[in-house]
Amino acid sequence: MNPQPLTDDVLRVIPAVLTPQTLDLAPDLDLFVRHCRWLLATGADGLGVLGTTGEANSFSVKERVQLLAALANGGIAGNHVIAGTGCCAIPETVELSKAALAIGAAGVLWLPPFYYKNPKDEGIYRAFAESIERIGDARLRVYLYHFPQQSAVPLSVDLVGRLIADFPGVVVGLKDSGGDFAYTENLVRRFPGFRVYPGSESFLLDGLKIGASGTISASCNVTAPLAADVVARWRAGRDAGAVQDRLSKIRAAIQGYPLTPALKAIMARHTQDRRWLAVRPPFVALSEKETAELSAKLDAAQFDLAAA
Repeated sequence: MNPQPLTDDVLRVIPAVLTPQTLDLAPDLDLFVRHCRWLLATGADGLGVLGTTGEANSFSVKERVQLLAALANGGIAGNHVIAGTGCCAIPETVELSKAALAIGAAGVLWLPPFYYKNPKDEGIYRAFAESIERIGDARLRVYLYHFPQQSAVPLSVDLVGRLIADFPGVVVGLKDSGGDFAYTENLVRRFPGFRVYPGSESFLLDGLKIGASGTISASCNVTAPLAADVVARWRAGRDAGAVQDRLSKIRAAIQGYPLTPALKAIMARHTQDRRWLAVRPPFVALSEKETAELSAKLDAAQFDLAAA
């Protein structure tokens, strides 16, 4: 496959990319680049790197910059990349976002500052606005990251609308990992042209039907070909329901376990490379019992990564 650059008018399947590590828990730059190439070759339209699934908040700013540089050094075009660069500290958000722009990233994904809980919308707005102004680069394209279960700092629809209005052409999209489809639908209907990506491919077909832009999803590390088939069928006006049902069953099996360790266990099983089992604390690798249970559930869902 030869995915096109991330552009405004194309539906996208974007894996939230895993970050492989060496056995001593350093970023495995070579395996990271190879995994990204494999994803682009097998159904992914883009790469969502350094997000929740990529354990970004367990890596230092220096390590995250190294991972971004590894993509460029590995020949992966930046216009296929949306990089997670949102941090609690504005200077770190700025530094990482500039590093993403330096490799030509198509966009950056920003969590709100998430340590202090129950902030006012005004405070979240100021953090985003200050970061945008300090970066001061016309190439900047910001995707907001709504994940209240993890961040405990939701992004209200009104706040999103204010950011779109005040930073047109800069705040261009949102990854919605909240799991509330009504929120997704509200964004799509209120802000035409704003790119909304459900954070689970379980919502992919329903999202396409209301005008969402595709999905940015953890489990697309292993389901991108199936998700791409749903999109292709939808584009062609063909029935995508059966493929979506299968995709949703696979997602349900995986999310019965901590997503990142589960996905790494699947990759280790597929590649026979035990480096995939390495996760940074506080994550813990799946036990042998959990791995066997997950494998059985995936087999029951007729999942075969090699043929996916």
